[in-house]
Amino acid sequence: MAAAGTDVEPSMSSLAVSGLPARESRRVMGLSPGRLAYVALAAVVALLFAFPVLFMITSSFKAEWEVQAIPVHWLPYDFQGLGRYVHAAELAPLWRYFFNSAIMSVTNVVVTCFFSALAGYGFAKFRFPGRTFLFYFIIATMMIPLQILVVPLFVEIRAFGWQDTYAGLIVPGIMNAFGVFMMRQYAGELPTELIEAGRMDGAGECVIFLRIVLPLLVPALTSLGIIIFIWSWGNFLWPLVAVQDRDLTVLAVGLTNYTQPYNSGMQWAAAMAASTVATLPIAAIFVFLQRYFIKGLTAGAVKG
Repeated sequence: MAAAGTDVEPSMSSLAVSGLPARESRRVMGLSPGRLAYVALAAVVALLFAFPVLFMITSSFKAEWEVQAIPVHWLPYDFQGLGRYVHAAELAPLWRYFFNSAIMSVTNVVVTCFFSALAGYGFAKFRFPGRTFLFYFIIATMMIPLQILVVPLFVEIRAFGWQDTYAGLIVPGIMNAFGVFMMRQYAGELPTELIEAGRMDGAGECVIFLRIVLPLLVPALTSLGIIIFIWSWGNFLWPLVAVQDRDLTVLAVGLTNYTQPYNSGMQWAAAMAASTVATLPIAAIFVFLQRYFIKGLTAGAVKG
């Protein structure tokens, strides 16, 4: 028996003896069936999503024969250290691929975010003839698959002389209908009084946008920037079509060089190492900017 005056955590049996039903007792202890089922389901889903990533990382430290070993070696028996990463850089210009992907992705993020914010602000706060038609026309372009646009876009960049150039690689992806839609939804929630106050102070529209509107859009722009960066970094189809020069190849396309039998044989361990390198920027950006990403996605959906 506990001494008087001391705080003792009630056990399940003491709660039952005190007259609480078993279901209520489990709820008090935080072990309700619904919560347990939710945690179990979340754990299973997380494991399913994490398994390919964990297998990729562990395989990047394995010997070549271990990657396809049956039964599967979950951890490397013959630990290679950073040898697979060095080998991946020797087989192909991995860091050149990394640089090209970074140039394409960063440029897409900066240009897309700026013009999406500009267009979204215009659709949200200005009244002009055809505004609704133009907005829904832009949204309708989201329904067109990229595969349908590949041929017309390729004909255009070839006519401009942009084939095998950074311009041909980047320009077709610098505007995004989703970005316009997202910024319009978020900009619509901005206080109109702030914009009117800027006009009353004599500020021009460009000054209002750059000094008042754009800073208020930063949470949504962060979310959009992460989405565009992930899409650009993993874009495979368009860089495959637009660029044949090896010096302009991006990571998503360059990774196929490690699994081509006509090249230097299928190098699965090196492919896993190169894939791990390709994953690091996305993982780092999401980890460090996760708070802003979630804030930007939810802020525009809350009416206030």
